[in-house]
Amino acid sequence: MAGKKLALKAIDWVAFGAIIPRNQKTIANSLKSWNETLTSRLATLPEKLPAIDWAYYKASVAKAGLVDDSEKKFNAPKFPVPADEYTALVDAEENEDVKSRAKFLSVLKTRIGEYEKQLEKMRNIIPFDQMTTSLKPN
Repeated sequence: MAGKKLALKAIDWVAFGAIIPRNQKTIANSLKSWNETLTSRLATLPEKLPAIDWAYYKASVAKAGLVDDSEKKFNAPKFPVPADEYTALVDAEENEDVKSRAKFLSVLKTRIGEYEKQLEKMRNIIPFDQMTTSLKPN
């Protein structure tokens, strides 16, 4: 059972650890260990529950109708699995954020280039104490 579900989303613990403040590393480590514990427990579960041998119980239980009643009650509840509505929305938002981040980074790189040109221009200016009166700014 766990094989399908676990492959769906995996946590990048290295990236997660890089963004955690130092004072919260112990909390993050406990979260990681708890996640690994739950993941390993989930991995041990079978894909489907083993089938109940109702014929064996009917032959073994002396009280008539008890096993039939239990079988009806066991098979009666059908639990609906909710549809996954949010994964597509989260993925779309993530793609939008990646595009926005790329645009922002390109704007920043352009500004950094302009600032580096200005900084180089400032570095090439003659020091103030070496300027003559004709070179001093007014």
